[in-house]
Amino acid sequence: MTAPALPQTSFHQVREALLARQEIALLDVREEDPFAQSHPLFAANLPAGKIELEAWTRIPRRDTFIVVYDNGEGLAEPAARKLQQLGYTQVTLLAGGLQGWRDAGGELFIDVNVPSKSFGELVEAERHTPSLAAEEVQALIDAQADVVVLDARRYDEYHTMNIPTGVSVPGAELLLRAQALAPNPATQIIVNCAGRTRSIIGTQSLVNAGIPNPVAALRNGTIGWLLAGQTLERGATRRFDPAVHADRERAPQQARSVADRAGVQRATRANLARFGAEAQRTTYLLDVRTPEEFAAGHLPGFRNTPGGQLVQETDHTAAVRGARIVLVDDDGVRANMSASWLAQMGWDVWVLDDAPAADFNETGAVANPVPEPEGPIAWVTPAQLAAWLNEESKERPGHTAVLDLTTSANYVQRHIPGAWFVIRSQLAQAVASIPKAQRYVLTCGSSLLARYAAQDLARLTGGAEVVVLEGGTLAWIAQGLPLEHGETRLASPRIDRYRRPYEGTDSPREAMQAYLDWEFGLVEQLGRDGTHGFRVI
Repeated sequence: MTAPALPQTSFHQVREALLARQEIALLDVREEDPFAQSHPLFAANLPAGKIELEAWTRIPRRDTFIVVYDNGEGLAEPAARKLQQLGYTQVTLLAGGLQGWRDAGGELFIDVNVPSKSFGELVEAERHTPSLAAEEVQALIDAQADVVVLDARRYDEYHTMNIPTGVSVPGAELLLRAQALAPNPATQIIVNCAGRTRSIIGTQSLVNAGIPNPVAALRNGTIGWLLAGQTLERGATRRFDPAVHADRERAPQQARSVADRAGVQRATRANLARFGAEAQRTTYLLDVRTPEEFAAGHLPGFRNTPGGQLVQETDHTAAVRGARIVLVDDDGVRANMSASWLAQMGWDVWVLDDAPAADFNETGAVANPVPEPEGPIAWVTPAQLAAWLNEESKERPGHTAVLDLTTSANYVQRHIPGAWFVIRSQLAQAVASIPKAQRYVLTCGSSLLARYAAQDLARLTGGAEVVVLEGGTLAWIAQGLPLEHGETRLASPRIDRYRRPYEGTDSPREAMQAYLDWEFGLVEQLGRDGTHGFRVI
């Protein structure tokens, strides 16, 4: 029986929902690289091959209004059907896909995390956030002036490359830590990131809170530093001391004042109970502390999203535009500062105020809720797979093929010898491009994603044996089995991740300058789009 046609939603209907601040999940189901080349402002990237892993977490309410699109790759309809299988009841296709959006006059944006980046540019344009050029900061460092450089990115980004003397203080930590790192009110504080957004937001956070120090963003971040011909450090490990922070009374008061000015709402445990009972509203419960603090003890029902990254990557964490967001911390600083930015970005945001320390009693990480795979799965242990591959090399060439569904970055770093890199949504093309085998073994980091591909692969290979590696490639590694590195066997192109021009130090100068030029033009693009609903306090 032919499935009924999926309903369609027009560009104008999406626009009306955004302007009315109704809940809507506009989903681009392509891989991240094609998504980054062109998409609407509030589109959330949910690759078709990862729907089972991410949908229930990123779109928690099953009757959310969902609009799915691609750019003619044939991914949208199967993805929409998959969402229906997962229980979503209001799934539609964007009329005409991405081309239909373009034809209707819709504005299209490049890059990733565009809502946050364009908002950061609007903040600088309206508040004239103070900044210093790379040459000026270098001169201060060379003169051993009274200056501290605070890197507002994630620690792993900082560790890859950083401004000399810089200390890792991810965005939400800035108000809590800055005055402990610069106790002299005359000390110049410099806030940096890789490009512009987190430098601007971090600097303006400290300005908004009214700290006494002079504060400035490093203009254009590490990109500006490299374009100025200056040298970055690599492998630095300087981090804020979690036991040392600003005055426990002053910083919360400063943060609360900023949140109040931004219109952040106050939540109690009674509110949480009410929110949970509301069938027509999506509520994200987020703990904005560090992953280490969260793992040591958190509130039941909350997920961990450190505040600086939440502000930077809101479109990933909260895929439903118009949803409610409730933040919590245990210090009265990080949640309020993060919420102040989300409120200015048009979110219905609340901070939970009355959670006693005793309620932070759940420990460890929180696993995403995921569905059970379709049909039975045959499993193989790492030891048995190693024996098969050894036999393969000696006696039965072409008998066993290993397909690795991990990210391309992980694959290049390390994979099982002979394994093929495959993007799940391109499984059919990949199978057609590699030598036919009698047995196929699926793996990824943990095999969580790989197990969802087993039934599809069995259908594609027409009766070949299909098994999934127990524990995935991580289990193979844990047993000390051999590994291979590099782009040895790519059965799919490496389009699963967009290569940011601000990553590392090897991007061409032209690409870095083009990225900055794009950021400078975002305010104008926001004006043309007209759906953002941003306001700057």
